[in-house]
Amino acid sequence: MAEVVSLMDIDEDDNNQKENHSRKLSKGKNVVTTTDTKATPWVEKYRPQSLADVAAHRDIVDTIDRLTSENRLPHLLLYGPPGTGKTSTILAVARKLYGAQYHNMILELNASDERGIEVVRQQIQDFASTQSFSFGAKSSVKLILLDEADAMTKDAQFALRRVIEKYTKNTRFALICNHVNKIIPALQSRCTRFRFAPLDPIHVTERLKHVIEAERLDVPDSGLAALVRLSNGDMRKALNILQSTHMASQQITEEAVYLCTGNPLPKDIEQISYWLLNESFAESLKRISEIKTRKGLALVDIVREVTMFVFKIKMPSDVRVQLINDLADIEYHLSFGCNDKLQLGSLIATFTRARSALVAAAK
Repeated sequence: MAEVVSLMDIDEDDNNQKENHSRKLSKGKNVVTTTDTKATPWVEKYRPQSLADVAAHRDIVDTIDRLTSENRLPHLLLYGPPGTGKTSTILAVARKLYGAQYHNMILELNASDERGIEVVRQQIQDFASTQSFSFGAKSSVKLILLDEADAMTKDAQFALRRVIEKYTKNTRFALICNHVNKIIPALQSRCTRFRFAPLDPIHVTERLKHVIEAERLDVPDSGLAALVRLSNGDMRKALNILQSTHMASQQITEEAVYLCTGNPLPKDIEQISYWLLNESFAESLKRISEIKTRKGLALVDIVREVTMFVFKIKMPSDVRVQLINDLADIEYHLSFGCNDKLQLGSLIATFTRARSALVAAAK
């Protein structure tokens, strides 16, 4: 006799299966969404939360702070090298303006990913055209942040110009870029421009000391000096080097920093410069090739560091000018992927000519 199965039994089985399935999914989600605070990039962990926390450029920050307090914030164009606090400054302004409603009142787009005219016509225009409700926020004017705006196409920039004109009443635009010459003049004229220069070594050192103290790191003075030197005024780069070196070594010494980044140590550059200035062509080629292979150094890094070393050597100005010019050509060729061995030969030949010029000048 066939067994009778009721509809209730079927429903119960279905519900049990769905429950088991959802339990499995939720288990998977828990694994994925569990965040480890130790794994958080220090660039984000120690990003300034207010305008008072921004490490440098106090004149620019104070001006923007005053305009924000007086509710006279214009469209902004912040430009300069990476890691100098442009994005952090704008995000701090947004937090001051909107408080808890920060995420509802700001549209943040990275123009490197979304840079076509369709983004301007759809996302930006839709956000700008909708009426804002402040819900307790200090300002009802919305903010559109376009990071890396110099990567936007020309058509998109022309379309954005019209959107800025149309929605000025209820929306402010903040454009961030590295190269201001890639922003069309029509957009530049509609914004108040602020240039963020590379950070002063003092400000980089102060911020790094704060992070070192907070993370309880073992960093001697030589290691800190190496971090500041390699960052070249880029705070983001300094924090990334610090974190990556900490992962590789318990004590962040000068050697550990250079080893982690793959840059040649100052003593290695001094040794290479000595060979270039004193040894024969064949001997220099042999020794530089050997140290390059043994330490895994990139020729382009050697050329850049040797160039800086040349500025410290006493020599006639005409010889120095020719030497720097030749080194610049080698660096340019290396950036286009030219053969390393040929460019190393060119580097040694350049110094051989310079040595001959120095001998002639001494007579």
